[in-house]
Amino acid sequence: MTPITAATHAAPAAQGHATIERISRTLELLQDRLSLTRRTVHAGDRVYQAGARLGCLYLVHSGFFKTVNFTSDGREQVVGLHFKGDWLGFDGIDEGRHGCDAIAMDVGQVWCIDYAALLEACSAEPSLQAAVHAAMSREIRRDRDSMLSLCTLTADARVADFLRYWADSLAERGLRTDQITLRMTRAEIGNYLGMKLETVSRALSRLARDKVIGFAEKGRRDVSIPDVGALSAFVQRSLGAGSPAAMLQ
Repeated sequence: MTPITAATHAAPAAQGHATIERISRTLELLQDRLSLTRRTVHAGDRVYQAGARLGCLYLVHSGFFKTVNFTSDGREQVVGLHFKGDWLGFDGIDEGRHGCDAIAMDVGQVWCIDYAALLEACSAEPSLQAAVHAAMSREIRRDRDSMLSLCTLTADARVADFLRYWADSLAERGLRTDQITLRMTRAEIGNYLGMKLETVSRALSRLARDKVIGFAEKGRRDVSIPDVGALSAFVQRSLGAGSPAAMLQ
């Protein structure tokens, strides 16, 4: 990804500056207070698996990650997406075991943080404890927003909202949003959004027809987004005009 410029994306760049500062402060706090293990991963690598004992939490330093659950018959359900600065493993704190799998979607790096050592460091450093609590709050908010999207948006709007979320996540980290490379197949996007692959493909085609998005090459994962605001406007329009029938798969 190429950094966005203030001239072309002033508002996202301003928002991104705050997120970049937050991530940098958290990384500095962790490095100052804890002994960290850096782990490089490749697409398909598992950071941890469901049922494994919780020994560490993980902070995404680079790359893109998904968290997934597996049904009893082996089907994969994507339940979360994670970008630089996001934490992995919070769901395992309660029972002491990870509740899902965390899988890399491309080459990246995670910082492995011993959980017991983190608790001790948080007790001694209130700012680190506040950073961890804020990260938990953001994850809860993302889960809530994802549920609202599934319950209230039409199929086309769900796809538009997914693209908006991906673009906003990049913008917050100082990366360009006019041309993004999705790290998920259409089937995976449908899995995450509770839609069939064919429904995702039709939604993307309609968004492209309406010039809300474009494709660099047919069938590729490179998506052009001339104006992220147009995606947001599309979602808002659907909230007023959506019908129950249109929300079905």
